[in-house]
Amino acid sequence: MDARKKPVTSIDEYIAQFPGEIQEKLHELRKTIRDAAPEAEETISYRIPAFRQDGILVYFAAFRDHISFFPTSSGVSAFQEELSGYTTSKGTVRFPLDKPVPLDLVRRIVAFRVRENLEKRRRGG
Repeated sequence: MDARKKPVTSIDEYIAQFPGEIQEKLHELRKTIRDAAPEAEETISYRIPAFRQDGILVYFAAFRDHISFFPTSSGVSAFQEELSGYTTSKGTVRFPLDKPVPLDLVRRIVAFRVRENLEKRRRGG
């Protein structure tokens, strides 16, 4: 179930492609990101949902057995210890569909990314 194969123009369209249980998780994730970054702009980038504020903050996507959360490499490395129970790579965290998404951790990672992008902007980068 890789919805990235179907071009979409909004996060609503992206989420609507999935079965109900996955839609619920995606809606929760979206709301958590929105709450942590209320000034961020929602967009579709690389055919998946993304949030932008002074540059990209995070992306997310649903797959057959997990939801990938892409907080960039700095977002993963800054929370490496707390993410140790999940499969991670340089800029990706995989949340299994059979477990709750750690929304408080997602909120803190997004807040970190907002501060990071703001600091880059202030430095002129």
